[in-house]
Amino acid sequence: MVAVDALAGLDDHQRVVATTWGGPLCVLAGAGTGKTRALTHRIAYGIQEGHYQPDHVLALTFTAKAASEMGTRLQGLGVRGVAARTFHSAALRQLQHFWPTVAGGRLPDISGAKGRLVAKALESLHLGVDTAILRDIAADIEWRKVHGLTIEQYQTQRQGTPGDVPGGMSVEAMASIHERYERVKDEASRIDFEDVLLATVGLMEENSQVLEKVRAQYSALLVDEYQDVSPLQQRLLDLWIGPREDVVVVGDASQTIYTFAGASSHYLLDFPIRYPGARVVKLEKNYRSTPEIVDAANSVVRGKPGALTLDPVSASGEPLHRHVAADDAGEAQYVATVVAEKIGQGVAPDDIAVLMRFGAQSLAIENALRQKSISYRVRGATAFFEEPHIRRAVMEIRGAFVAGVSGNLVSVVEDILFGLGLGPEAPDHHGAERSRYEDLAALRDLARAQAPNVTLAGFSEELAERSAAGDAPTLGALTLTTVHSAKGREWPVVFMIGLAEGQFPISYARSEEQIEEERRLFYVGITRAQRELYLSCAERSKEGSSQRQVSRFLEALGRP
Repeated sequence: MVAVDALAGLDDHQRVVATTWGGPLCVLAGAGTGKTRALTHRIAYGIQEGHYQPDHVLALTFTAKAASEMGTRLQGLGVRGVAARTFHSAALRQLQHFWPTVAGGRLPDISGAKGRLVAKALESLHLGVDTAILRDIAADIEWRKVHGLTIEQYQTQRQGTPGDVPGGMSVEAMASIHERYERVKDEASRIDFEDVLLATVGLMEENSQVLEKVRAQYSALLVDEYQDVSPLQQRLLDLWIGPREDVVVVGDASQTIYTFAGASSHYLLDFPIRYPGARVVKLEKNYRSTPEIVDAANSVVRGKPGALTLDPVSASGEPLHRHVAADDAGEAQYVATVVAEKIGQGVAPDDIAVLMRFGAQSLAIENALRQKSISYRVRGATAFFEEPHIRRAVMEIRGAFVAGVSGNLVSVVEDILFGLGLGPEAPDHHGAERSRYEDLAALRDLARAQAPNVTLAGFSEELAERSAAGDAPTLGALTLTTVHSAKGREWPVVFMIGLAEGQFPISYARSEEQIEEERRLFYVGITRAQRELYLSCAERSKEGSSQRQVSRFLEALGRP
């Protein structure tokens, strides 16, 4: 039962999203415009007014963290029982439910990564490749599968783009690798990530009873980040939707940055064509960033297909900061110096992020930050709750609860963490030891921040929920990450580094389509910033090396 006013605090356009019924709805929502808020309030209001039954609503998004955030917001609105899931988790639940009856036996184990199976397939073909090409082959297999192509269809399509085949191999040779990969996988009785969707599609397409049961379970579907949907996901979504028209999609064509993984914004932009009676609502009020940052973002995508014009709500702030350094080391020193100044002025390290086009660009920045004793975390490496020492700590906290250990929550947790190496003082140097200390200290601080009545059982449960959602505690550290990994996040202070031709846009982006994806990625980076945005590049990698050109994207915003 919804216990709050589900329309409270919505602006006029968000309110339209929350109260429009009677047909398909397409929400074009720009960065920072409160799309998740509008979506969750629509669900709450729909339940309040009797349009929705909680257990008949399926709200889909693309990451476990986003699904968890949606669920948390719904709970804050008094809503329980709504399925807020990723495409894969929703499909996996259905597959696990129907597989024993339809296919017989137990669902095969899911392979966490393709690398080992690809390597085995190559070995059986007497082929040896380096690690980078092996990763590219795995990505090529994923590309085929998310596009729903058979190996024969893959061959036909790749003949038109032979330059996209990894390692300079022939299309025929790559098709043989694909075929052998599938055989190796079957022999190992395993399925991969894409097979979860493919098998679910197959079950519903080949078994009308399964299809009817699934459609009877969910009478309303809502899809967030719809610009990221792949052909395979759209095929699954079409099966889930069927003839019904109670479907809501939300997305922003300017944030389509995963076309290499099959994402296509044309499903979003063509939605009113596929559903002629659909209502289209635009969310363009930006609640995240200053007018200066919003103006820059608007200029990057102005005139591009599906581009929205963001309207800033917040007061004016600082102008954009631009810096061109002599070399990479100089750029890194510039970033570290400004970060140190910000922290000295009272800005929390967690409120600062350095964004880059690819991970290797972090090395010089890391060195400069270490020299100034600034703590940082590299996002996109091992997730916080996947670190071995954190997994051990969470396991021991859970074990203490199961064993009936009594006492003050903070004291119990601190005793456990002390036994795992959390000393009274942080190591005076950076590296693995310092990172381990900071991770354990973050768990300690999380325990200290709990309400007085929280028990060991409650804290253990919170850690389990955070782990499932990938919701790391505050670490007291600056974030270093790629722009792709920054999607869906925001920080008061953002640095975008390496804004030179060949770096951003990246060197292999040559076609107009590839350059436009780089433009959208630049737009996503800009719109992560709330209050301050620093844009920088280096004229050379090091003294004496060849001259770089400033990125066309930075040039378009004006030089310093």
